[in-house]
Amino acid sequence: MEVREYVNSAFAERMNTAEMRRHFLVEDLFGPGKVSMTYSHVDRMITGSIVPAAHELLLPVGKELGTEFFLARREIGIINIGQAGIVRIDGSEFRMGPRDGLYIGMGAKDVRFASIEQKHPAKFYFNSAPAHHEYPSRLISLGDAREVALGSMEEGNKRVIHQYLHPAVLPTCQLVMGMTMLELGCVWNTMPVHTHERRMEVYLYFDMPEDRLVFHLFGKPDQTRHLVVRNEQAVISPSWSIHSGVGTGSYTFIWGMVGENQTFDDMDHVPMKNLL
Repeated sequence: MEVREYVNSAFAERMNTAEMRRHFLVEDLFGPGKVSMTYSHVDRMITGSIVPAAHELLLPVGKELGTEFFLARREIGIINIGQAGIVRIDGSEFRMGPRDGLYIGMGAKDVRFASIEQKHPAKFYFNSAPAHHEYPSRLISLGDAREVALGSMEEGNKRVIHQYLHPAVLPTCQLVMGMTMLELGCVWNTMPVHTHERRMEVYLYFDMPEDRLVFHLFGKPDQTRHLVVRNEQAVISPSWSIHSGVGTGSYTFIWGMVGENQTFDDMDHVPMKNLL
């Protein structure tokens, strides 16, 4: 498990490109037969991937958590961006097709992941946060997720937000998670930009060909930066940073948030005239 320390906004203003990427970009994801994890000191969020190949993979626990098993004091949200797979939780089996989601509550001890076909593996992407209460595990298909349509073709940001882990869908301690799908020809995931000091956020960008990029906008509204993000890479975005991005073509992204509340619309919008 890689550990990323907290970076405050004043220090981030002085970072060069390599430093920004080292602290905020997660590149090592979705290796065949591997479990990858990045532990951020920002709200103790863990971002990772599990890609079972020939053998099933166990959700491991390390010294970083200081617990007997991974979900002893945590909850986890999973979305499968690959082919069909299986998650086994303390003997119960959940089959996950492409774009299916799964919530696993605090207290689950033995969590294992497998692909239905070795040559066409599942790609389990996950966010995990500290938890204080045990809620039941639940499979959430793409059709079960709450849909919110936003944007327009004229503004290049027509998109559908699929809310998997959301109070309107199921109870969680603090983790909120979903997937946003842009219409063909649209490139902005949100503009004007916003911040939410009460919650941090992690973005995973995917569904992009090799030569497509997303420019993830970052920093304080009056000290903006950007990160160049490629397919199946993630960005850790602290609470003080703006949240926005634009691609060289359409893409899909998964967002996960933790913090003081679970109110999706709790955003501090930034007027365009204030961006620098």
